[in-house]
Amino acid sequence: MAHYAFLDANNVVTEVITGIDETELIEGFDTETWYGNFREKVCKRTSYNNNIRKQYAGIGYTYDSAADVFVAPQPFPSWTLDSNHDWQPPTPKPSADEPYEWNEEELEWVAI
Repeated sequence: MAHYAFLDANNVVTEVITGIDETELIEGFDTETWYGNFREKVCKRTSYNNNIRKQYAGIGYTYDSAADVFVAPQPFPSWTLDSNHDWQPPTPKPSADEPYEWNEEELEWVAI
């Protein structure tokens, strides 16, 4: 069993399904090609344990074809994407043991 993400014209994930194992062929096609042709959308395999394409694709994630990875939606407007395709806040999260949440209005971490 494998999981497959379907992309819209902007490479945004619109649906994720469970399908047959990626090592099997369907009517002579690899699974990504067959599912993509069947749905008339681009289809990319994704993995719950993050073995391929960086992370499991969820609805709203974007597929970066140059890096062959799925990128999570931007959590806040002030956050930027780093070279590892992870969103980073403008200020690093404090390393204290207490929990924090990001305050976008003040652009700072707030203890909760």
